[in-house]
Formats: sequence, C-alpha cells, structure tokens
Amino acid sequence: MTSTELTYRARLPVAAAEARAWHDRPGAFERLAPPWMKVRVAASCGTTAPGDWKRLKVGVGPFSMGWTLVHRALPKGTDALGFLDEQRDGPFRAWHHEHRFTDRDDATSLLEDRLVYRLPLGKAGDAIVGSRVTAQIDEIFGFRHRRSQLDLRRHTDYRGAPLTIVVSGASGLVGSQLVAFLRTGGHSVYRLVRRKPVADDEIFWDPRTGEIDAAALEGMDAIVHLAGESIAGGRWTQGRKQRILTSRVDGTRLLAETIARLRVPPSVLVSASATGYYGSRGDELLTENSESGTGFLADVCRAWEAATAPAMSAGIRVVSPRFGVILAGNGGLLTRVTNLFRLGLGGRLGDGEQYFSWIALDDLLYVIHRAITDASLNGPINAVAPQPVTNREFTATLGRVLGRPAVLPAPERALRLVFGEMADELLLTSQRTTPARLIDSGFDFAFPTLEDALRHELGRARGFHRRFATPTVAQYPSRLREPDINEPLDAA
Repeated sequence: MTSTELTYRARLPVAAAEARAWHDRPGAFERLAPPWMKVRVAASCGTTAPGDWKRLKVGVGPFSMGWTLVHRALPKGTDALGFLDEQRDGPFRAWHHEHRFTDRDDATSLLEDRLVYRLPLGKAGDAIVGSRVTAQIDEIFGFRHRRSQLDLRRHTDYRGAPLTIVVSGASGLVGSQLVAFLRTGGHSVYRLVRRKPVADDEIFWDPRTGEIDAAALEGMDAIVHLAGESIAGGRWTQGRKQRILTSRVDGTRLLAETIARLRVPPSVLVSASATGYYGSRGDELLTENSESGTGFLADVCRAWEAATAPAMSAGIRVVSPRFGVILAGNGGLLTRVTNLFRLGLGGRLGDGEQYFSWIALDDLLYVIHRAITDASLNGPINAVAPQPVTNREFTATLGRVLGRPAVLPAPERALRLVFGEMADELLLTSQRTTPARLIDSGFDFAFPTLEDALRHELGRARGFHRRFATPTVAQYPSRLREPDINEPLDAA
C-alpha cells in the first residue's frame, strides 16, 4: 500500500527546549490551526505527553468529521526533543507525524516535521486526490512554520516575567487568538464572561447591569478590553446603533471605574477603539494627532475612548489602539468578501477610490502585546498596516490572490439601498491612516503589504516563496529547503 513521506523544516528563534515547551502550552493548537480550515479540538486528554490524545472536528464543506490523534514518544535513539502524533481514527488510512526540535546554537533551533501517511482507497485515492492533499499539506505546514517563527520572535522580544492578564471579548475573532497567543508566551490569562463562571480562568461581569467581580481583578498586571456589539452584524436601526454605542461606552466605563478603585490595580488598560474616530477624510494622511471626524462611528469612538478617563485619573497607563479593518481568514469582513469573490461576484465598491486602512490579525495581536509590555506606549495608537490601499487596489489584490475576477462593481446607490447608513460609514468611507506612533516606537510589521497578509490568512502562499519585508523571519519554509535552515534568522 502506497505511503507518502514529507519533511518540512524551519529555523526558530529560540532554543529547542523552549520551542518544545511552546508547542505544549495552552493555545498552541489554536495558533497552529490554519485560519482557512474549519478545525477545532472537540475533546482532549492532557498535553502532548505519551498516551495523551486529542479529538478534533475537521470541517469538509458543509460536513465535519472526527479525527483522533494519540501522542507518542519519538523513536528510541532519536537525537532530538519532540513527540509524534498517530491517528487512532480519522480521514486517513494511516497518519504518523513526528515533531522534532534540535538546537542549532544557543539561541536558535531547527523544527522538523516528518509525515508519513496513507490515503483511503489505496492507489485509487492517490490518483484521485493525492497531489491535491500534498499541496494542501504543503500550505498548512508553511503556515504553521511562519506563525511559529513570528509568535516566538515576539515572545523573545519581551524579557520580563510572565504576566497575569484579563481579556474581555475573549471569545471573539481577535480575543480568542489573543488569549491563545498570550498563553503560548507563558502568561496567565483570565476571561471576562457574562454568565456564571464555570472555569477557573473566568471572571464574571455584566456591563448591562453594572455588575463585575472586582475582587477577582485585584493584582492583575494588565486588562485588555475588546468587548462590544458588532458594527457589521446587520442594518443600523436606531436600536442597533444604541447597542453599538452603549456596549462600548458602558463596558469601558465599568472596567475603568472598577480598576481605578482597586487596592492593587493593573499597570495598564489596553482598550480597543477604531479608525472610525477620524470619519471619512478622502486622501488626507491621518496620524494619531489628526482631529476626530464626523459621523456616527466618530461619535462612538470619541465616547468610547473618553470612557477610559477614570483609569487614567488613577494613574493607570491607558492605550487605545484604533483598529483598522482586521484581515482574518476565519471571520470578519475578509471572509464575507472572499465568499463573493469565489462566486465570481467580486468588484470595487462605489468608485473604488476610497482609502482602506487594514491590519493582518497576527499583526494586531503583536500590537496589543506591545501595548501591554512597552511602558512607553500611551494614549491612542493607530493599529493599521503602514500601507493603506484604495478599495480598487484591495479588490484587485484579493482577486489576484484568489485567482478570481474582480470586475463587478457595486454602485453607491445600490449599497445605500441595501445597507442604509452603514454603507457610507463602513463601505464607502475613506480613511488613509498611518501607524505613526508604532513606527516611531520601532514596531516591525510581519505583514506590511496587503498581498502578504492575504496569502498568509487565506492559504495562498504556495508558489509565493519570498521573504517577508520584516528582516527577522526566514523565508517561507517548504519541503526540504536546506538553505533556509543554514541562513541566519535575520537574513535580508
């Protein structure tokens, strides 16, 4: 029976023991799961110690299948740290995956993933889907290695003691990945929840009633506040607009007032805001020093940021990252637009000349991490990539990445008919925003260009093996690419 053998290698910016530990921490699976795949842990036993196991649910179109992996020790005599996964049941006839970590020098290690698998249906399965499965696995491990390199680099940049951090909105698109990222860095993370806590890492609050477990916040190092009603979840009725405003202002004020009264308050409150603060400004270049604009979202953002005042008055450092449009392969605007493009319905919105300030999800996590750990950051910071694009440029780039046409424009009148006020505030607004304060602080963006970000998030990097603009990450790893292993991590 035919087996396929693949090996993937990448150099990591930490010693082998730390790389191995990173893979065993809570959150590692969530960070390694490609965003374009529907995969989650349905049940698990332990970590990756021999005999422990994970039961996954993997989405395949409208269906899902189970996949149980049992962890084993590496074969005897292996000169590396690591573990292996073997399939107990699932989509393959057989699956054997060795994770090996070997020191290269005092500060770097080699990650090597060795796979041996067999497809169902024997030779017929190989002939029908063999090359497609191999190509998909190539993309998956390219993504896993890129994200491992990037996350570990950010964690090594922080040299302080592990922190205790509270996150609101922890189940959302940003919050769920932020919790996973922070935990893989060795930090302890607690989640604010609006129901009776059922886990040790949960703390109760309810902004609607003004209730919060203040005692549980004593002695925390940082609060990250992300909770708020979605602004893109439906047409803006008066009731919905009121919920968008109050969910942000009331929750922020409750947190700010509560931590201001604590005996041992956190040193920093990172409270989300948005580039909607600036309103629609054409091609004007916007920095954190630019005045606020007009419109509903500008009003919301001003009130949102002002609600942090009690914390500032108590001497707590407050950072307000103004989020641009977040590009993530598993939710938000990008998923909705991508679905249209795959149906051949993609195209510019209006005349396409409005500026679009965006940020890759991973970069947003790194911005929040920097805001937590860098005491020099204070006040508003534009959490956007350094290269804003027009809507016309965005749709053309997305079409190129997906291999789909972008030729069906949506007229302004039609957008206003369908979306009402939201069309002007979200779809047709123009914000050419630059991250001036982040750049001044020396922050390096992992994905400074739109095409890099889209390919990373959508699983389209195959055949796109070129270096990141950030000089701290090696080339995209791929099968048996020895030059990447031997080059220094900061190769230009």
